[in-house]
Amino acid sequence: MNTIDNKALVQRIHDELDKGNGQAFVDSLADDANWKLEGTTPWSRTYRGKKAIREELLNPLFAQFAAPYVSKTERIIAEGDRVVVLFSGDVPTKAGKRYNNRYCYVYRLEGGKVKELTEYFDTALVQEALQAPPVAVAAHAG
Repeated sequence: MNTIDNKALVQRIHDELDKGNGQAFVDSLADDANWKLEGTTPWSRTYRGKKAIREELLNPLFAQFAAPYVSKTERIIAEGDRVVVLFSGDVPTKAGKRYNNRYCYVYRLEGGKVKELTEYFDTALVQEALQAPPVAVAAHAG
């Protein structure tokens, strides 16, 4: 795939995320995809493989939300197999906090699938608004 195809794929993913539909994103992940969350929060690490991304990141994260998560894509920039997306999102948590984060995603695509994703976000907000994921809690307990 070329730059235009890669940008179009990511545009379709974010068009759906902007409607509150995350299925296109999950479907776009390669089985061996890696998703790295930058920073030093309990959520920050590299999630390796589509199964880990779903079970250790997405499921526990979305379980904290009191409403569907909807994003607002601001800009998509592409070069070769890399696509950068600037966007924001806003959702209330079940704990009564507002999770209104801003993101920069750096995708690396391979064969029409997301192979790597690096996420930059407001880590202070994550610490304030979200509970640690169960995997992080278990890792720090022993």
